[in-house]
Amino acid sequence: MAVCCDLEVDVNGEETFLLDKKILCSYSGRLSKLFGKSTNANRNKVIFHDFPGGAENFELISRFCYNNGKININPSNISLLYSAAQYMEMNKSMPSGTCNLLEKTKKSIEEISYWTWPDLLVALKHCQDLQTVAASSGILDKCLDSLVGRLAISSEASPCASTSSPDSSGFRLSCDTRSTESLKNSFSRATWWFEDLSVLSPNLMEMLVKSMVSRKYNHVIISRFLFYYQKSKFCTASSNEKRKVLEVVIDMLYTLDPSSVPCKSLFGILRVVLSLNISKSSRHKLETMIGSQLDQATLDNLLIPSPYGTNYLYDVNLVLRFLKAFLHGGGWQLSPTRMKKVACLIDLYIAEVAPDPCLKSSKFLALVVALPDSARDSWDEVYHAMDIYLEVHAGLSEEEKVKICCALNYEKLSTEACIHLSKNAKFPSKSAVQALISQQLKLKNLLQGTNSTKLYSDSPCNFAENRGKGKKEEASEQVVVYSGRLDNISSDNEKLKAHLQGMQWRVMELEKVCKKMQTQMAKIMKSKVSTHSPARSLPRLCS
Repeated sequence: MAVCCDLEVDVNGEETFLLDKKILCSYSGRLSKLFGKSTNANRNKVIFHDFPGGAENFELISRFCYNNGKININPSNISLLYSAAQYMEMNKSMPSGTCNLLEKTKKSIEEISYWTWPDLLVALKHCQDLQTVAASSGILDKCLDSLVGRLAISSEASPCASTSSPDSSGFRLSCDTRSTESLKNSFSRATWWFEDLSVLSPNLMEMLVKSMVSRKYNHVIISRFLFYYQKSKFCTASSNEKRKVLEVVIDMLYTLDPSSVPCKSLFGILRVVLSLNISKSSRHKLETMIGSQLDQATLDNLLIPSPYGTNYLYDVNLVLRFLKAFLHGGGWQLSPTRMKKVACLIDLYIAEVAPDPCLKSSKFLALVVALPDSARDSWDEVYHAMDIYLEVHAGLSEEEKVKICCALNYEKLSTEACIHLSKNAKFPSKSAVQALISQQLKLKNLLQGTNSTKLYSDSPCNFAENRGKGKKEEASEQVVVYSGRLDNISSDNEKLKAHLQGMQWRVMELEKVCKKMQTQMAKIMKSKVSTHSPARSLPRLCS
């Protein structure tokens, strides 16, 4: 019997097929409409430019038609067959009563929940090439739902990840008596799927993570997978592929609980980002995540080289953006402890960048005033950084120096720092005077506090009373004398310097007097209590 080949089909320019037009038209609504009731004996030619799956998939369709509507549908070809069936409109009712190809593939899709893990992976890999069609058909969603469901079941049998410490190296077991080996095995059980799913494309991985988040999957494990995915993809990826991977990973990390994303790992991604031109949106999200955890960063983390084309040493603008994100972003409550940790970190950073001869005074000042005054208990570190900066930038104008020094909180400078500042020729004279005045006010307040201390005057012991009064009068005389001296101190800078050491010695003497007075008063009060306490009555004996 002669084989009829009256239809020539060019598939995407890859390959040409010679087929029986009647056989294909009996299964394909698209070809049936195209040729209608044509009785043209000549060979017809059809050219497909966008056939899903290419020539290989068209061959599967042809075999289905030539095999009387029979074909083996499996995870490796279900997405291809479904997309081709839609393209060729293979939904015609079959005279033999058998299902058409579209119905067959839909039935197979409904059975995805019974597939094995390897079958799901195979189907997902093929969906990557036909993501648009696979998404519209529901194959992709069903595969992802089934995958996440399997992962959720396996995670219930594994220990929960610890969210108390984002930088912890593993997962916390419910039983603390288990061995380290058990911990390693449990960690492996929780992350066994990382390698399997690292082959997914960035778009498919994004859909997977969104599905996991919607199913309330453990955020710590998701974040670990995202970092693993980024590293595994970078091994063979081009620059454009790396950029795409990073953007998707950052966007997905941004949707997770901040406490589940290690700050150290975020800085690792940041250093990779510096060499890639990722989108502004993704970079902003990364900086926001880092800024919200700035209290967990180290000085080495912040010492990031400045961008290409700038002449200063470190990227100060980036650190300022971190600080802005810390103060305004993340939604975390800024406790005093976290604020002080960041202040200590920034003080170290300021001291590190101060020797940079190219650092502008405006940037240096911006670092100093970025945090509120309450964040620092002491401004000594900032003062020392200013000292270094003014020494390196000796060419600054007096106005610029004054602007920088105005940021200092003189009241939170130690006595040693104030003395050093008063003798420091690099600082404007106004700053030296301000430091001495601030120190003078501290001493004056201390003396006034001492003068306002009241002594008990109703002691039953005359000797103790007279002695207490003598001490009080002596202290009062010293305070009056010293207060008079303070009032007579000139505002002149040189005189303030001359009196500073005498004032400090006087305060030390007064502290000694106060301690003696407190000791004596304690003895007086003890004696008073024992004198006035009534005698304990004895029980009356029965007569």
